[in-house]
Amino acid sequence: MQLVSTLLPGVLLLEPRVFGDERGFFFESFNQRAFDEVVGEHVDFVQDNHSKSRRGVLRGLHYQLPPQAQGKLVRVIEGEVFDVAVDLRRASATYGHWAGVLLSAANKRQVWIPPGFAHGFVTLSETAEFLYKTTDYYSPEHERCIRWNDPELAIDWGYSREPQLSTRDAAAPGFAEAEKGF
Repeated sequence: MQLVSTLLPGVLLLEPRVFGDERGFFFESFNQRAFDEVVGEHVDFVQDNHSKSRRGVLRGLHYQLPPQAQGKLVRVIEGEVFDVAVDLRRASATYGHWAGVLLSAANKRQVWIPPGFAHGFVTLSETAEFLYKTTDYYSPEHERCIRWNDPELAIDWGYSREPQLSTRDAAAPGFAEAEKGF
């Protein structure tokens, strides 16, 4: 596994070592020991999630407040998405900054997004299947969302049309108004 830093300290892009030949390919998508070594601490995952989205679907920017804040290890197994993390840690030098990466079935990259960050993605391909491991269980009472197009964040999603949003995401507050708790 090769580690690539992002613009946000703690948010890591992981590139697996892929072994391929005329039959196809093989790679380790997760190895606890290697992952802990790369992130510099032991991380327990408690839940795996799987979503499928059509082109133009934007999910996010989602996060959970302490004490049920979630870290996420995300990857795409079909299609392509632009994946974004936003730093919500008030004491961080990168508070309110974002980093985005292209994740696809073809590049097999994964992103580690520790607790203290909001997360979202937009589907760029016809469809995309998105997998992610979380460090805490889903908790509706701790779940929060930030408006995807907040001008203060000025995220360049790399998608020129109006995205498809859930009702909750469409009604999300801006960055300044959102409850953060980190």
